[in-house]
Amino acid sequence: MQPEAIEGRPSHSDGLTYAGAFCAALTDPAKPTPALVAGPGGKQAARRYNVYRNNVTVSLIDALAATFPAVLRITGEDFFRAMARFHIRETPPTSPLLFEYGHDFAAFIARYEHARSMPWLADTARIERAWLDAYHAADAEPIEAGDLASVPPDRLAELVFSPHPATRIVRSPYAAVTIFAANRGDGPVERIDASLAEDALITRPEADVFVHHLPPGAALFLKALVDRSPLAEAAGIALEAEPAFDIGACVAAMITAGAFTSCTPGNPS
Repeated sequence: MQPEAIEGRPSHSDGLTYAGAFCAALTDPAKPTPALVAGPGGKQAARRYNVYRNNVTVSLIDALAATFPAVLRITGEDFFRAMARFHIRETPPTSPLLFEYGHDFAAFIARYEHARSMPWLADTARIERAWLDAYHAADAEPIEAGDLASVPPDRLAELVFSPHPATRIVRSPYAAVTIFAANRGDGPVERIDASLAEDALITRPEADVFVHHLPPGAALFLKALVDRSPLAEAAGIALEAEPAFDIGACVAAMITAGAFTSCTPGNPS
């Protein structure tokens, strides 16, 4: 049942009022059928509205399942769909594009009472959301090693990088990268020590999305570069936290991953 098919709705001048009333109860079955919704001959349309409401909820749950397949595999179908239903009631969609729905799902999982025994689940969901956002990000040409080689050595410390539109960084106190990778396919999952902290770099230099497991200090370094800190300042932040951080190896890895699109010398301090 489409909203346009319901008889007795207000004129076009009242369309926004009608649409607001129609949608207000769509994701919450506890709310009554809006008074403006009527069937043939002006009769109440509660049953028809409930069918439509259920179809909307099912479509949104399916959209979340498509976006978070690892979370679905970890929790199982019944748990996931129940959790998703509560999330939908709390956070209805604001865009007609289904792939945009679910930006708040990881935050919901983090406070979802029944997921407390899986504290790493929310960060796994964050990686999955970042994967989808990277997939839909704009195309751009990443920098190559030659771009850095052309910079005079005395200007390297001042380099400021521009991130690729698909670049995402997810930090976790849990083994979220390993859990994500192990549950995105259909193969058997071996025992994982979830207590080991892991950080992820998500990139899409061309057509495919890649999730990279970052070494200690790399997430701090890359986050500083994404925030437009000069290369030397970003390196200092990483080295303060991880004295063994390998700057050269990380720079080479981020270029290979296609994480940035340009590097230009900034103003010397």
